[in-house]
Amino acid sequence: MSDVQHKIDALRGKIRHHEHLYYVIDKPAISDAEFDDLMRELQRLEKEHPSLITPDSPTQRVGGKPKEGFAKVAHSRPMLSIDNVTSEEELRDWDRRVRSLAGDKAPDSSQVSYVCEYKMDGLSMALQYHAAPDSNPPGSAHLLRGLTRGNGTIGEDVTTNVRTIRSVPLSIPATTLKKAGVPATFEVRGEIVMPLAAFLKANEERVAQGLEPAANPRNYAAGTIRTLEPNIVAQRRLDFYAYFLLTETGQDLLEEQSEALDALTVLGFRVNPHREAMTSIDKVLDFVQKAETTRNSLGYEIDGVVIKVNSAQLQRRLGYTGRAPRWAVAFKFTARGGITQVEDIRTQVGRTGKLTPVAVLTPVSIGGTTVSRATLHNADQIESLGLLIGDYVKVERGGDVIPKVVEVVEDAEHPRGTRHFQFPKHCPVCNSEIHRTEGEADYRCVNIDCAARLAGSLLHFASRGVMNIEGLGEAVVLGLLDHKLVASIADLYTLTDEKLAQLQHEVVTRDKKTGAEKTRNQALLGPKERADLLAEIEASKKAPLDRVLFGLGIRFVGARTAQLLAEEFGSIEALMAASAEDLERVNEVGPRVSEAIREFFDESRNRDLVHRLEKAGLTLTAEKGKKTSQLEGLTFVLTGTLPNLSREDAKAKIESAGGRVSGSVSKKTNYVVAGEDAGSKLDKAKELGVQVIDEPGLIELLGA
Repeated sequence: MSDVQHKIDALRGKIRHHEHLYYVIDKPAISDAEFDDLMRELQRLEKEHPSLITPDSPTQRVGGKPKEGFAKVAHSRPMLSIDNVTSEEELRDWDRRVRSLAGDKAPDSSQVSYVCEYKMDGLSMALQYHAAPDSNPPGSAHLLRGLTRGNGTIGEDVTTNVRTIRSVPLSIPATTLKKAGVPATFEVRGEIVMPLAAFLKANEERVAQGLEPAANPRNYAAGTIRTLEPNIVAQRRLDFYAYFLLTETGQDLLEEQSEALDALTVLGFRVNPHREAMTSIDKVLDFVQKAETTRNSLGYEIDGVVIKVNSAQLQRRLGYTGRAPRWAVAFKFTARGGITQVEDIRTQVGRTGKLTPVAVLTPVSIGGTTVSRATLHNADQIESLGLLIGDYVKVERGGDVIPKVVEVVEDAEHPRGTRHFQFPKHCPVCNSEIHRTEGEADYRCVNIDCAARLAGSLLHFASRGVMNIEGLGEAVVLGLLDHKLVASIADLYTLTDEKLAQLQHEVVTRDKKTGAEKTRNQALLGPKERADLLAEIEASKKAPLDRVLFGLGIRFVGARTAQLLAEEFGSIEALMAASAEDLERVNEVGPRVSEAIREFFDESRNRDLVHRLEKAGLTLTAEKGKKTSQLEGLTFVLTGTLPNLSREDAKAKIESAGGRVSGSVSKKTNYVVAGEDAGSKLDKAKELGVQVIDEPGLIELLGA
C-alpha cells in the first residue's frame, strides 16, 4: 500500500472517530477548527489522487440527487405499526395477555422480561449494510441502502439523503463487527428525528421568509428526508436513533432486544440511553412515569414509551395480529394542555396564499414551554368552535410543537368573549383583494408576487417540468429574498453575476471543546454556479407558453390544462381577455377552473407580472389550434437518460401528440421509454409485459 493510501486511510479513521464522538455520543475531543483542518487535508489528498476516493469516505456524504425520484424497494420483513395504550389499566391488560400467551401464569414472574425504550417521535427508517467484496479494510460493512417505512411492505430508497446524516455510519470496520458479534451484512431499523433546537431555528428562518412554520419536528424530518436535494438534507440537522438489529433476511440477529441495543451501540450507532430491561410491570409503569416527567428536557420529541418483550424466541412465539406485533406496545402520553384567554385573532399568509387565522393568547405554560400563539386553521374551525375574541380556551400541544385550540371553556370562572372575528378583505401583506370560493373553507391571496408566498411561487416557477431553472433551489431562493434581490418572479430576469455574488449564508459551528458557537459568512454560489444559474434563467425564456402558464401557479391549472389553454387561445393576452364562458369551451375546463383563471387575471398585480415577463423576452404565444393526436389514448412512462431528448422535452412531445405521461408503470401503461441507467421502472415493465422502446422508437411513433 502506498504512503498516500496509508495517509488517507489514517485521516478517514481519525475523522470517523471524531464524527462519532461529536454526533453520536456528544463528547467532542477536538475543536471545530481542528476537525475542519482534518477534513480539508483529506479533501486535498483525494483531489490529488481521485482513484483513491471511496463511497464511504467522510468527504462523500453529500452526492448527486436521484435521477428519477425515489425507487420503491421491498422490505426484508414488514415494518409494522405498534398498538397503543394510554392508561395503567390498558397496560396491565396487555401484560396479562402476554404472560398468558407465554404460558406464564404468575404475574410479574421472571419468565417474561421487557425492555422499555423512549418512543421517538420521528420517521421510521431501515438501513441495510453489506460486505463489499473489495472493502477497505477487508471484511468491513458498508451502507448499501436506506428505506423509508412506506406502506410497511415497500419503502422508498432515500440512500442519497440518509448518507448526509452524520450519526449514520457509512462503513463499519471488521474489528468493530467482531466486537459486536455481528456479520458484515445486516439491517438496522430506527427513527430519524429532528432535534428541537434545529427545528425551532428552521421555523424562525421560515417565518422570516414569509413561509408557514412547520407543524412539528416529525413532519419536517419526514419532508426533509424525501427532498430530492441532498445538500438541503445535509444543512438540516437530523439524527438517527437505532433500535432493531436484523439479519439481511429480516430475522432477529441476537436473541434478546437488550443485547441488540448494546450491539448497536458498539457498532457506532446512536442508541437512546433511556432504556431499561425489567420483569415487573410495576417497574415498567415507574419507567413510563419517569419518562413523562423528563420529556421536556430531552432536546427532542418523544410521545410515549415502547415496551417490548426482551426474548426474540418469545417474540416469535407470540407472533402478530393482522397489523401489529403482540410482543410490543406503546404507552402514549396524553396531550399537554392548558387553559388561557384569546386576546385577539390575526391572520398570516402562507406560501400558497392561504390565510390562516392565529389566536393570540395570554401566555400560558404547557409542558414546560410558554405558549402565546395557537393555529385556528380556517374559518370552518372557528365556526365549529363557536370562538369569540375574549373567550377562554383549552390549548393542547400533543405531538405538535405548534399548539392548537381544542375547545372553548365556558363556566363561572371563564366568561365568554364579545367580539366576532372576520377575515380581512385585503391581504395583510400585499393589500391585494382576498378571495374565497363558495363552498371552500379557505380565504386566499391570489397575487403570485405577494411577499408572503413569493418563495413558494419562485420554487414552483423554477421547478423541473415547469420552467426547468436548474440550480434555483430553496437555499438560493431564500438567499435572494434575504438580500432583497427579487420582489417578483419577473426579477429573476434582471439578475446578474454581481447580484448573485452578494448571496451569502451563515455557517454556525460549535467548538467541540468549549461548546461555544461561532458564526461566519460564506458565499452561497461559486463563480461557475452563478454562471450556470444565469444560463438556466436565460434558457427558460424559450419555454413554450403552456410551461409559462403552468409556472404562474393558477389554481387547478396543471401541465395538461395549461397545454389545452395554450392551444385554444394562442396567446396569454387572449387568455387574459377570455370570459368564463370562453374558458369553459376548452376541453377539461369546468366552472371551478374557469373561476380560478378569471380570479387570477382579474388581479392587477398578476397582469403586471405577465407584462414584465413579456418585456423580459419569455414566450407568451403559441400556434393557436395546433393539435396533433397520433398518440391519443396512449400512456407512456419515461425512465433513464435519453441520448438527445431531455425528460421534459420527451414529455412535452408525447403530450402535444395527445399521449399521457405517467410516473409509474402499471398494466395500463402502453410504452416504457427507456434510456441509459434505466431504473426499477424498466424492471417493472418487463415483469408486466409492457412494451419497452428507446428514443428512436419514440421518435418513430411521434412521426407516425
